[in-house]
Amino acid sequence: MKVILRTKQHTVYEKKSGRFAVKDAEKNWVNGDDKVAVLLAEGLVKTAPPAVAEAPVKEAPVEEAPAEETAVEEAPAEEAPVEQAPVEVTAVDETAAEKATEKDSAS
Repeated sequence: MKVILRTKQHTVYEKKSGRFAVKDAEKNWVNGDDKVAVLLAEGLVKTAPPAVAEAPVKEAPVEEAPAEETAVEEAPAEEAPVEQAPVEVTAVDETAAEKATEKDSAS
């Protein structure tokens, strides 16, 4: 590693890979945001401007031929009926039914 810059507060080194290392006055390695702040202050690195999020381009909806879809959905009456699962009554439906019966009995 080569010494790039020495100050009273820190020493900046350049590694063979081109990256930087920073030591503080107590000879401790500086990492993270503190390291970035030192390198920015010394002008050794530049920050990229924040990426501007582009608005998503809205595409015009594609209209499909409805005749094809309806033909597939309609089943001939001659076919055997498909067994359906029993419909469960939810708690919301029960409470609505109870309120309706309470209103009728109160009248």
